[in-house]
Amino acid sequence: MTDHHLPIDRPDADLAKELENFQQIASSVLPPPGEIPRLPGLDIHGRMVPLNGVVGGDHIVYVDFNARFDLDRRLEKATDPRVRENLAKGRTRAGLLLADVAGHQITDATVHIGLHHAFLTGVAYELEMHGEVTTGLFEKLNTRFYQTANFTKFISVIYGEISQNGDFTFLNAGNPPPVVFSREFGRLADINADRQTSFYPIGLFPSEQNLDHSRVEASITKKPFTTNRLTLLSPGDILLLYTDGLMDHQRGDEAYFPNHLEDVLRRSRDLTASGICDAVAADMQQFAQAADDISLIVVKRG
Repeated sequence: MTDHHLPIDRPDADLAKELENFQQIASSVLPPPGEIPRLPGLDIHGRMVPLNGVVGGDHIVYVDFNARFDLDRRLEKATDPRVRENLAKGRTRAGLLLADVAGHQITDATVHIGLHHAFLTGVAYELEMHGEVTTGLFEKLNTRFYQTANFTKFISVIYGEISQNGDFTFLNAGNPPPVVFSREFGRLADINADRQTSFYPIGLFPSEQNLDHSRVEASITKKPFTTNRLTLLSPGDILLLYTDGLMDHQRGDEAYFPNHLEDVLRRSRDLTASGICDAVAADMQQFAQAADDISLIVVKRG
């Protein structure tokens, strides 16, 4: 007698196939090496270390305005002098977005996939309207994710633009503050974090500036986004953006951040940005087993 029922292991095989398909989709938005911005006098590199070894809740998006957009054509089409001025500035700067979705399961990547596409669509629109990325884009992203996402799946985001002269202007929505390692003094620079403005993560609370605020019931609202500024003053200075997986990394009661991080930056300061990423990742792994996704972006001034 022939059994026409499905093999008992077929559901597991189907699930494995679906998981593989999802991983391919999630991996398709990971930044390839060619997307890393190239600006004279700056060396940039990023590294994501998912807890599960494949994909997780962290994400990086590079915005090389020169490579990703036809700035010449946009300048020809722009009629507003302010838009033209801002577009011209895009030749000398690049955008860096680092995001951390609450949670580190493989399926948390669905949230950063949505952020990836919404953010880049918004950047293209911002360039047409303003010639630059404004805080208004993040107000709209916050509203969109608040209205559609699960309350527990908010996104910590830091987005900044680094200029050839070493100025880094950034918006921080729930991410740990960036740090600067001074090549001259061989240590992390003293930055008063209290003077930097940080906001709730994206999607946690509705934006105060939302024009449709009357359609949202909420007891807490988010104040309008503002930006902060840091500067890489000297050749060899290092800017480091990182997710909370690095800040919370520890071995028993011993924290990795900031002392161990400072030590590895001191030892690797003469390496390229890619080499520094490698050194930090290896040092963290040797220090202790990770308990969260860990991602970082290194900008080194030449």
